Amino acid sequence: MELAYVIFTPYSIRKSRTGGIISRILSRSGLELAAARMFAPSHQLVEEFAAALISGGTKPHKMQELLRQYILKNFAPDTESVRQRVLLLVLRGENAVLQTRSVAGHIVQERPRGETIRDTYGDYIVEDGRLVYFEPAVVAAQDSDSARKHLAIWAKYSDSDGGILDDCIPYPAGENVEKTLVLIKPDNFRFPNARLGGVVDLFSRAGLSIIGFKVHNMSVAEAEEFYRPVLDAMVAKLTETSGRRARVALEEEFGVAINDSIERQLGELIGPWAGRSYWEGIIQFMAGTRPSECPPERHTLPGNQKCVALVYQGVDAVLKIREVLGPTDPATAPFGTIRREFGQTIMINAAHASDSVENAKREMDIIRVAENNLQPLIQAHLS
Repeated sequence: MELAYVIFTPYSIRKSRTGGIISRILSRSGLELAAARMFAPSHQLVEEFAAALISGGTKPHKMQELLRQYILKNFAPDTESVRQRVLLLVLRGENAVLQTRSVAGHIVQERPRGETIRDTYGDYIVEDGRLVYFEPAVVAAQDSDSARKHLAIWAKYSDSDGGILDDCIPYPAGENVEKTLVLIKPDNFRFPNARLGGVVDLFSRAGLSIIGFKVHNMSVAEAEEFYRPVLDAMVAKLTETSGRRARVALEEEFGVAINDSIERQLGELIGPWAGRSYWEGIIQFMAGTRPSECPPERHTLPGNQKCVALVYQGVDAVLKIREVLGPTDPATAPFGTIRREFGQTIMINAAHASDSVENAKREMDIIRVAENNLQPLIQAHLS
């Protein structure tokens, strides 16, 4: 199995093209999304990566030099030391580098047809035989040796230059700037497809900025803590409703009258069991195993279900994200919301979003959203 990478340029991120590009790369390559991390590259990272784009000591050909100059100019902090945001995706699979390069496309196409990422999202302008504007949309390695060399560089700077990019975007004084968490759920990763990118693309309607991106496999322990508030809510809800439903079923089955006192007792008996059973189903959906069936030695280990955690930042971020997400039940969600477009049931409903700034912080801490799981993946691959 091979690792490849795609780097989204600062321009692609600013123009909210992230979702569309993710859709292309995953659905057309068939590769697994193995890891991802947001970066705000330092001058040192930019210079080292730009130099590595030139093949082994030879004079660079025209396209290599064009890309090198672009990266030096556009990836580094600007003249006011404002850092640029780039997104690195690491992809895994057979012939991953070749597949990724094919989907990314050539830097300059004579007759673009919209078949590749650069056909659709890149651009260039030639005047009088001279290139006056160039935007590649993404950067990808040309061969396996280059991919390994480039990934080693990004891994080297992944702690110092990557993570949650809190201070990359200036806001006017006095604005209610918030951070919120989005979890794109495992139902979007059953096979390589465009769903992840489609969900990210719809979230771009909120007008917010992505400042964190992590591929994560929840452990049962993390899922239990993350969804702990849901357990109490489900027990309370089902204690109230299950007594009434049991009363109706028993009266119909046995032809006997059941009074209000017995109904309450039935609810108190059935409700906690039913609530916990539903809650365990949520844990199984997110982590792959029901808590009651999880061996103690596997309780804190990563589960077998993949999700993607994104951190959004902006004015009134919590409310804006939840408006685009829609209510829990896809059947009642408004048209155009994520859960209406991508959800199936109350549980399998595409994504989760924090309902307050306080819960966003709690949830980010539980899944360690700033954790650098990119570096160990690359180091293990290169060793």
